[in-house]
Amino acid sequence: MSIGIKIHGLATALWSFDRSLTGDGVRQTLKKLKEHVPDLRIKEIPTGAQVFDWKIPKEWSVKNAWIITPSGKKICDFKSNNLHLVGYSIPINRKISLLELQAHLHSLPDQPNAIPYITSYYKERWGFCLTQNERDSLVDGEYEVCIDSKLFDGSMTYGELIIPGASSREVFLSTYVCHPSMANNELSGPTVTTFIAKWLLSLNNRKYTYRIVFIPETIGSIAYISMNLHVLKNNVTAGFNVSCIGDERAYSYMPSRNGNTLSDKAAIHVLTHTDVNFISYEWKDRGSDERQYCAPLVDLPIAGILRSKWLAYEEYHTSLDDLETVVTPDGLEGGYGALKKALETIERHCYPVVTTLCEPQLGKRGLYPTLSDKNTKAEVRVMMDILTWSDGTKSLIEIADICGLPVWDLYSIVDNLVLHNLLILHNEQLLLNVN
Repeated sequence: MSIGIKIHGLATALWSFDRSLTGDGVRQTLKKLKEHVPDLRIKEIPTGAQVFDWKIPKEWSVKNAWIITPSGKKICDFKSNNLHLVGYSIPINRKISLLELQAHLHSLPDQPNAIPYITSYYKERWGFCLTQNERDSLVDGEYEVCIDSKLFDGSMTYGELIIPGASSREVFLSTYVCHPSMANNELSGPTVTTFIAKWLLSLNNRKYTYRIVFIPETIGSIAYISMNLHVLKNNVTAGFNVSCIGDERAYSYMPSRNGNTLSDKAAIHVLTHTDVNFISYEWKDRGSDERQYCAPLVDLPIAGILRSKWLAYEEYHTSLDDLETVVTPDGLEGGYGALKKALETIERHCYPVVTTLCEPQLGKRGLYPTLSDKNTKAEVRVMMDILTWSDGTKSLIEIADICGLPVWDLYSIVDNLVLHNLLILHNEQLLLNVN
């Protein structure tokens, strides 16, 4: 079974959970992810906790919600599609006119078959979402409206996974678990990240420690930073915000605010050799949790590798963002593969330095072919190109760029040169004194 099919299967299993900023839907989601990564720690932050300029909101739960039309038909049934209810709607149970009801309905005239995704986290209100076609069919009369929900002092739930490596330096991955019933803009992120975590756990050796969080968007990242700012700023070397990584239409890159971190360099290099037509966005196009991780005075080196970015595909934040026509096993596998290659690139990041003056004698080490054809000449040329640029001032990514090759094509050659004591790999760039 392909990795894409496995990731898609997990997304299907999570589809029906009623996720929001808080509540049991998030807990159910995290418990399901914990089945795949048992070391995932599920944590709670109490309502009212101060996190920088924000406070953790009240917990929200919903038992049921629906509208009964004058003809007795049930519409906007929360149990049939949880997008029908505006997120964080307050309870209501009464009969109202169509005119009054219209002020609480949300639809998309330009997408008449789509149910929009609407929330009201920080102002108490109620509302329903429906297709424009269904809204246009409503007739005058008395409507029975029921929302069996409650807002109460509870907590906000998130998941954290720490995978230790040889170094205390960290690679940070963040994804969110707060959107109901949407595929690319929600489930692609946590499902791909879960399988990335499983791959990382399978490695025998890891240079870096990996910190992975599954959080509600915005308030979750703000809260996590507020509780871990010192550790994050001291330890995080690179990382990615993982979202919108599951369709087949595009590969995309979202820079960090700095734009020149190791994360940015790895993302650009990988996507350049994955899809020459990948879309490169600018910081002004930000919109997910990179806003918090790269905020002034926080300034973590967090970039994004995506497929079709939020707002860049028409099904975004609607019921049309599904696991059939939008997110596919092939799309998820492509997103997983690009993110995995970027993390491998970061793991292998180094500044090679040659150990000999002038060119080494390759023949006596068995590194120079005794018979030469065009293929062996090309291999030797790459080896010699690696050596000629290995003065400690250029990273392996930069050397790969000079060679016009993906960095992963250099790994075995570099390993062989290290094995023969012709290269030393430094973690930091060398500053050479030239007289």
